[in-house]
Amino acid sequence: MHYRIIPVTAFSQNCSVFWCEKTKKAAVIDPGGEVEKVIQLLEEQQLSLEKIFLTHGHLDHVGGVAKLLESYQVPVEGPHIADNFWIEALSEQCKMFGFEQVEGFKPDRWLDEGDCVSFGEHQLEVLHCPGHTPGHIVFFHRQQQLLQVGDVLFDGSIGRTDFPQGNHSQLLESIREKILPLGDHVQFIAGHGPMSDLGTQRKTNSQLVGI
Repeated sequence: MHYRIIPVTAFSQNCSVFWCEKTKKAAVIDPGGEVEKVIQLLEEQQLSLEKIFLTHGHLDHVGGVAKLLESYQVPVEGPHIADNFWIEALSEQCKMFGFEQVEGFKPDRWLDEGDCVSFGEHQLEVLHCPGHTPGHIVFFHRQQQLLQVGDVLFDGSIGRTDFPQGNHSQLLESIREKILPLGDHVQFIAGHGPMSDLGTQRKTNSQLVGI
């Protein structure tokens, strides 16, 4: 599996493009905005967009979905249905964060713990990791030992929990029970900032001390 990280929006959110080298079919994870950058990559690599995957419902992760769907009529999968209130409030989110208004959308498939999503010949396992938002999910490519964690975990910090229905203790539980047991060697793409691995975070991330 190949992937490329494309920072988008004023929040430098890491939109990711995963693709199958054999079939050239791709999935876009968290297209928060600036979809022309995503389209440019798809065209440069001669990829066929098969699906859009979402980790959670915050604007900087989903704000470009409707725009991308104008060019590619593909299924939208994720997040967990508990984040539906965030997606339904896209207009209010735009006002809250000073973004231009974006069109709404409705996912074709809500995801839950134990589900799998696929593109080309690859599968991603779904972990429900609430805390940053109640419906936040994480995608795990087991063969490549690669996680797309959204805003659950960052290099040196963890996700905010001061938004509506955020829960700090629940976020720590998600990291302790779902993320860290995958193994220190597992690399992750965070929703913002650089990549890292779980072993480095276990040792150096001050937010994980004692969990």
